[in-house]
Amino acid sequence: MKKDSFAIAMSTYDEFIELVKDIYRLGALQGHLGWDQETIMPAKGAEVRGEILAWLAKERHSRITDSNLGQLLLKLESESGLDADQSANVREMRRVYDKSIKLPSEFVSNFAKVRSEALLGWQNARAESDFSAFEPQLQKLVDMTKQKIEYFGIVTTPYDVLLDEYEVGMTVADYDPLFAGLKEKLVPLLQKILQSQKLNPLPQLPSDLSFSIAAQTEFCEKVSANMGFDFEAGRMDASTHPFSAGLWPGDTRFTTRFDEKDPFSCLYAVMHETGHALYEQGLAREFSFTPRGQAVSLGVHESQSRLWENQIGRTEAFWKVANPWFRELFPDAPQWDAKTLNKIANTVSTGFIRVEADEVTYNLHVMLRYEIEKKLFNGELTVKELPNTWNKMFEEWFGETVPNDSQGCLQDVHWSMAAFGYFPTYTLGNLYAAQILESMSVDLGDIDQIIAEGDWSSLLQWLRPRIHHQGSVMTPAQLIESATGNQPSPDAFIRYIESKYGELYSLSPN
Repeated sequence: MKKDSFAIAMSTYDEFIELVKDIYRLGALQGHLGWDQETIMPAKGAEVRGEILAWLAKERHSRITDSNLGQLLLKLESESGLDADQSANVREMRRVYDKSIKLPSEFVSNFAKVRSEALLGWQNARAESDFSAFEPQLQKLVDMTKQKIEYFGIVTTPYDVLLDEYEVGMTVADYDPLFAGLKEKLVPLLQKILQSQKLNPLPQLPSDLSFSIAAQTEFCEKVSANMGFDFEAGRMDASTHPFSAGLWPGDTRFTTRFDEKDPFSCLYAVMHETGHALYEQGLAREFSFTPRGQAVSLGVHESQSRLWENQIGRTEAFWKVANPWFRELFPDAPQWDAKTLNKIANTVSTGFIRVEADEVTYNLHVMLRYEIEKKLFNGELTVKELPNTWNKMFEEWFGETVPNDSQGCLQDVHWSMAAFGYFPTYTLGNLYAAQILESMSVDLGDIDQIIAEGDWSSLLQWLRPRIHHQGSVMTPAQLIESATGNQPSPDAFIRYIESKYGELYSLSPN
């Protein structure tokens, strides 16, 4: 490229990137108001908050679909002098632009308002365990989502359109065999473990013991800080459903929830959300407010949360470090050793709550939601039928009768946000995490030994350049292959789960 043409290209790129940064700054404002809405906003603020979020959505959409941005994209796509980071910004904005121009501005604004109202409706319905109270709002969300699918255009199935929003390129044709293969392995393993637990019952938390919220907060903050979370660049709060939000550089927030009878619920929610938050805190600052500076996908994001929650947190090595904190903050609890605490942390059960599920049953919880969403958007299920379908499937799959809606179809926040198609990314995260763990072990040696020593900085330092700093410079599959040396596959997860639980429960190999 001649020098003058290079200068023209860079001038075009500079103009493009300033427009892009403003779009992402608006997105950060939406995220901040969303966090506030789920944590500390007074109930009477919901109506006005909905109006503000609707306006922001409309404004952001108008900037994304501006014809000037489209022209700049065309110019930059014809240039050959862009580096990998610049090319990633152009590639990702092209994808966003092409989808956004298919949506009318008023639709985007109205959808944002409906989602905002639905969140409060879901919170109230969940508290009362009454699906019927949330049903009209969910129906509206489903109807609007179906309209969005029509706007985008159906190539294969309607549900595929939604799956692609959360993990680009993934379809029912990809997930169906993946889930079938996992189910084939996990169901027999689950039965073996449950039988083993009947013969050798695991220790239980005493039913008469209470774990104060103040002590749980201090305990979880100790763990989060030891993982590497920078509390001067973020904070921990409480919400109905735990979540993480990277708002803008220097401000990453996550939430948890508390059960005074079960500190493990809060602990592993915190480790999960801290994993997300570490990813956000590790994104390259020089690319802030650009696609290149964002996490590449939800599947990769979930790999970070599940890695810290399970492969690091649900280990005897972790409890060797955390046990002194546990004893100090919960002096009335039995004086369990690290091995016993780890067995409690890895109890396998057919419980109702996904976020509290063990590693063996977790993917089955995801599959249930996937199958329901697939039926809902491919025309095989109505919103009104959803609770009964959920309860029937849960009983067939888990052998348990769902006692109420809050422990059934109202337990997750996702549907109140119209985040249909999100759930399968949790399973992708589990698969990616196991693959990352294997590769990390090759480079660093015995991971359990590193965890037991109490200094986990080498684990984070391994993740930073390979995952976090990369942002969206590569596709998700390329990133996993680059970080691990292998294409994404369920094989590492199967090896991990069979080895770990085979040892924990003294199971005979297949």
